[in-house]
Amino acid sequence: MPPIVLFESEGHRNILLEDPELGSAVPSNVHLIVHGAQGILLDPGGPKAFRFIYPAVLAELRRAKLTHLFFSHQDPDIIAGANAWLTQTTAHAYVSRLWTRFVPHFGLDRVMAESLVPIPDEGGVLALGDLDLLVLPAHFIHSPGNFQVYDPASKILYSGDLGASLGPPGAFVEDFDAHLRFMDGFHRRYMAGRRAMQVWARLVRQLDIETIAPQHGSIFRGKVLVQRFIDWAEGLDCGIDLLEETALPTVRLPEGKPA
Repeated sequence: MPPIVLFESEGHRNILLEDPELGSAVPSNVHLIVHGAQGILLDPGGPKAFRFIYPAVLAELRRAKLTHLFFSHQDPDIIAGANAWLTQTTAHAYVSRLWTRFVPHFGLDRVMAESLVPIPDEGGVLALGDLDLLVLPAHFIHSPGNFQVYDPASKILYSGDLGASLGPPGAFVEDFDAHLRFMDGFHRRYMAGRRAMQVWARLVRQLDIETIAPQHGSIFRGKVLVQRFIDWAEGLDCGIDLLEETALPTVRLPEGKPA
């Protein structure tokens, strides 16, 4: 699928680059923000996706330079390709302080690891040229060290795994109620609990959001759908809210294929 421009104004563009489906790997959305002469790539994915995403990023940057990488959390579909990106660019990579000593296990050598910039738990303001992006804490949604990015120029909230959907048709949500079946099960299992969702909802209601762009599946575009999603997330029982007592296992696991 060709890149989709989510927003464009003079000197500013927000582009969706869909990670191609690579075998059994979960497909992901890779987001690029270009402002003036600088660009930031959000959650660029694994090493297999790099050969598809890298030339697309170069084309969309035009005369700008990729100066920042943002990793919302530590999952491999977010960060496993870090070594390739840090080798082929001079960008600095921003990630939760919790994960700076874990990311090198994806193959980063000492020089590349020095390009990691730890994000404190409270988040912060990230300058992209003369534009200030907000790096928002979204811990336990679903990672204990998790962040989202809000772009005030486009009014897009990049929400990472929050809002993710599996299998819906189309790049954009058209009917919220019909879309629920594509994301309900994922959120109930992968989000840590209702308390985390409520804290997030109170935080993002302070922002002027036109679009919520998750890392998987369709995008929520327009204030009506944005508000529907925030309300739904805030009231969702998930994670430890649904935890029940368990019994000792009795089912034998299948044996692997013989070598």
